[in-house]
Amino acid sequence: MPVRRLPVRPNPDQLRHQAKDLLRAARAGDPEAVAEFRAHHPDLAGGSDLERVRLADAQLVLARAYQASSWNRLVQAVEMVEAIWTDDLDSLRRLLRLNPALLREEVLIRADSNWGPPLTYAANLGRDRLIRFLYDAGARDLESAAGRAALQGHVETARMIHDLAGRPALKPGALGGPAYTLSASGTELLLSLGARVVDERGARLAPVDVVLQTDSRHPERKHAILEMYAKAGLALPDTPVMALHRGRIDLLEAHLRRDPALLTRTFSHREIYPAEMGCGDPLDATTGTPLGGSTLLHMCVEFDEMEIGRWLLDRGMDPNVRSRVGRSGFGGHTPLFNTVVSQPNFWMNYRERGPFVAPFAELLLERGADPSVRASLWKRLHPGHGDPQRRDFRDVTALSWGERFVDPVFVSRPAMQRIEEAGGVR
Repeated sequence: MPVRRLPVRPNPDQLRHQAKDLLRAARAGDPEAVAEFRAHHPDLAGGSDLERVRLADAQLVLARAYQASSWNRLVQAVEMVEAIWTDDLDSLRRLLRLNPALLREEVLIRADSNWGPPLTYAANLGRDRLIRFLYDAGARDLESAAGRAALQGHVETARMIHDLAGRPALKPGALGGPAYTLSASGTELLLSLGARVVDERGARLAPVDVVLQTDSRHPERKHAILEMYAKAGLALPDTPVMALHRGRIDLLEAHLRRDPALLTRTFSHREIYPAEMGCGDPLDATTGTPLGGSTLLHMCVEFDEMEIGRWLLDRGMDPNVRSRVGRSGFGGHTPLFNTVVSQPNFWMNYRERGPFVAPFAELLLERGADPSVRASLWKRLHPGHGDPQRRDFRDVTALSWGERFVDPVFVSRPAMQRIEEAGGVR
C-alpha cells in the first residue's frame, strides 16, 4: 500500500473530505479503501468489520497513511503549515505550547520532505520573525534552514540564519540548492559568505551539473550563475554548447568563425551535458523532446534561449534542421517538435501558471519551418516526473508527437494551435 504525501501547503478542508470519502468507500467494499484499512487499522481487517466503521476510524487510517500517529497529529501539521504561510506568530506559539515536540519534527511529517522542521520550513518562505521565535524556542536546524532560504532566493533570511549559526564555514555542497532553482541571488550570497567553486587542488566544487540538468528554466539566472562560477575561478569548457548555456553570443560568434559548419552540426548528449562538469546519464537531465544528437537550435527551444535562437536563424540556420538519426532509426526531428514538448512547457502548464504563448513556434514558422515533417522519437521521463519506462513514437509529426506524448504537462497547446493553423498534419 503506497503511503500518502502531504503537499507543501495542505488544505484542511480537503483532508476532511478525504476522510469522509475513505469512509464511504470502505463501507462500500472498495478494494483500495479496504487495503488502506488493512494496512493502517489492523483491528478492522475487512469484511463485515468495515460495515460498522465510523468517521474516527477513517480519520485514523488517513492519518497513518500520511505517516502521522493520529488524526490530531495530522491536523496539527496542517495548522503548523498554515501558521507559517500566513506569518501567524500567535498560532505558531499556541501549537508549540500544545505539542512542544513539533519544534523538531518534520512539518509535513514524512521523513523524505526537504521542507524540514518549522524553522527550516519558515526559511523556505522568508518568515524572519518566525525564525527568530523558533530559534529562541530552541530550534537548531540552522544549516538546512540557511540552505533552503538560499535555494528559494531569500537572501536576507539566509544571511540572518548564517549569523544565528555563528557564521560557520560553508560546506562544499552549499551551492547545490540555488543551483537547482537557478537562484542567482542565492548563489551570489553564498559565494560572498565563502562558498568555493574549486578546492585547494583546483578540482571542481561548483555544481555545474545541477545548473545544466535542473528542471528549472530561467535563462538569465542560469547565465548569471555560470558567469559567477567562472569569475570565482572555475574553468568552463570552451565549447559551442557551453557558450549557449552561458548565453554568450560573443563566444558563439567566435566558434562560428572557426567552424562555419556549426549551424548544421549535431551534438551528443555528452557534449550537451559534459562529464567533466559532473553531468550523468540522459535520464539525469530533465528535458522534453530528447536533446542527444540535436543542434544548437533544438537546444535553444529546450533551454528557452530566444535571443540565441534568433541569432542562429539570422546567421542562416535552417529552421528545418534535423537531429541526427541513430542506428535504430530514431531521430530526424526538427526544432518545431521541441516547441510542442519541452521543459519550458511544463512550467507554463504546471498549476496553470502561463503565460500560454508559443514564441518559439511562432518564430520558427515565420522563418519557414515545415509543419508536416515526420520523425521517430523515443522518450523516458525523468523519475521525478513519472514513470521512466521507455516509450517509442514512430513516424509522428510535431502535432501527433504532442497528442501522443505520455504526459500532457510537457505539451504546449498554443504551439500545437499555431502549427495546425500553419497547415500542420497529424
